[in-house]
Order: sequence, then C-alpha cells, then structure tokens
Amino acid sequence: MGKVVLVTGAARHLGGRFVRRLQRDPEVDRVVAVDAVPPAHDLGGAGFVRADIRQPAIAKVLAEHEVDTVVHMDVTGIALGAGGRASTKETNVIGTMQLLGACQKSPRIRRLVIKSSTSVYGSAPRDPAVFTETTPPKSLASGGFAKDAVEVEGYVRGFARRRPDVAVCVLRFANILGPRADSPLAEYLSLPVMPTVFGYDPRLQFVHEDDVVDVLELASGEPRRATLNSGTFNVAGDGVLLLSQCARRLGRPTVPVLLPAVTWVGSALRTVGVTDFSPEQIRLLTHGRVVSTVQMRETLGFTPRFTTAETFADFVRSRGPGLLPPETLAGAVDRVAARLDQKEPR
Repeated sequence: MGKVVLVTGAARHLGGRFVRRLQRDPEVDRVVAVDAVPPAHDLGGAGFVRADIRQPAIAKVLAEHEVDTVVHMDVTGIALGAGGRASTKETNVIGTMQLLGACQKSPRIRRLVIKSSTSVYGSAPRDPAVFTETTPPKSLASGGFAKDAVEVEGYVRGFARRRPDVAVCVLRFANILGPRADSPLAEYLSLPVMPTVFGYDPRLQFVHEDDVVDVLELASGEPRRATLNSGTFNVAGDGVLLLSQCARRLGRPTVPVLLPAVTWVGSALRTVGVTDFSPEQIRLLTHGRVVSTVQMRETLGFTPRFTTAETFADFVRSRGPGLLPPETLAGAVDRVAARLDQKEPR
C-alpha cells in the first residue's frame, strides 16, 4: 500500500493546490484534506474532513484514516473566515499543539512536515547580513505571526525529541508571492500607496507559490539519493530586492514615515484591512531579512524554479498597473540618479 497523507489548511489556496498535487504522486495511496471550513476550490479525489485542529477530535481523524504522513500547512498570518487575529493565533498555536499531541499518540505516523516562516529570525538593526538555519535571532518576536511561528517551532522540537522515530521536516519559507498570494506582505504590496519607513530601504526575499508546492511534495516523500529531507531548511528564491525596487516595479508611490510613527503606520494599515500588520511586519519593512539557502540546495536537494525577482514579476503581473507607470517611474529614478552622480565632486 502507498502512503496516506493528511494535509491541514486544505481550504486555503496553497493547501488545495498541494492536495491536488499529491494525488498525482504514485507513492501516495490516499490524501485526507482537513480544515475547519469547507474549501471553495476543487480537491480532486481527496477525501475532505471538516475538522478543527484545535479540538482533540483530530486524533480520531488520524486513527480512522490510518494516516502515516502529516503535512501541517495551517500556520498562517491571515484568518480564513470569521474570527480575525485571535482565531488565527489559536489555530496556529493551539491547533499545532493538538495536532502534535495526536501525532505523538499515533503509532502509524512516520513523517511530519511543518510549513514555517523565516519570520522566526525577526528583523533587527544588528542582524547578520544573511541568516542560516542555526543563527539565533537578535530580538524575539513580541506578537503577530512571527511569534506564532516561533512557538510552533518550539512545540515541533519537543515532538521530535519525544518521537525520534518520526522524520520531521520544518520548512522556513521566505515571503510567499505569486498570482494568488495570501499574506500580510502581499496585502501591503497591493496598497495603492505604500507607506515606508523614512531613511530605510530593506532587502527582501521571496519564494514563488509554485516552488512552495514543489518543495512540500519533496519534503513529504522519501528522501532522494544523497539528500536528507528531515531537519530545518530555509526556502527562498535566489537574489534579493530592495523595497524601493519593489515599489517601482509595482508602479506604486511610497509615503516615507518617520521611524517613531511606526505604531501609527501599523494601526492605519490594519484599518484598511491588512489584518496582521504587526510590529514585526514593520520591522521587516525597516531592516529587511535575507536567509541562506545552502542547506536547501545541498542537503534537501531542492532548487527553486523562480528567483526572487522572477517571483515578484509574476506577482506584479497578477496585480495590474499601479498609479505610476513602472517604466516611466524607473526612467525618472535613473535620470535623477545620473544627475546626482554628475554633481558629485571628483
């Protein structure tokens, strides 16, 4: 018999895509899609179970379907349906605790994959130029999705110690973008006018949603020859983009705000619907974050199809033109830069 894979967060776009992808894997016998709300998209031939992972009943789902592989994708920064930030945090943290408790009691579980985030590293003025998987954060997250991700990974490490027979893979994704991106940063980048922190131009990395599905499939299967798909891995596209470059490519004007006013910026963004624009998100737009992907390539054996720039270009095409034509804006910036360069003393 092939594997029986349970996927949480199946009602979300990425979860649904991954469920459909798994059904094409010859090594997978059955896919069990789980979420607290019915999906609006097609799940193919997967069996859907409406279950709240915050409740102990998730253990019965694992037992009844004889699940041996769990892919936990229901760790996110945006609420699905009613409930807002409080409901999202409960699902991220309490839901993960319940799911891990159920996995710990299940003798059939052999592989666990966790969708995490590079936000666990935080963003601080004295951060290293590049984070590796073993780099400790300079400042601990105080709230928002970043804090949820830190807590989730802590519970996962505890599970791995208690169940050393289970192969555990934690994938720390950079900011996920693409035509159907659903994240606080994607909401921010979709604003008609983008507030920025005055005097800062952070470096950002992105990973394409297609690459997210690809690497999740790789992590959920048996390791390929000369690779290891258990452990913790940063996942990001090659290269970086400055926030100013992102704004120009989107054709969206920016409004610089003084650093002491960042609290106001967060409140204003939440008012217009950016639901989890926490202080950690503002720190990202102040100091940026870049991670090393050496382990992703050399140990996990995964090479993304999209670079950071290509990922962002695909996101831009899906959002349509901004208030300012990107070509005109880029040309104006180049002309100003050229004049400043001519005026510099030699």
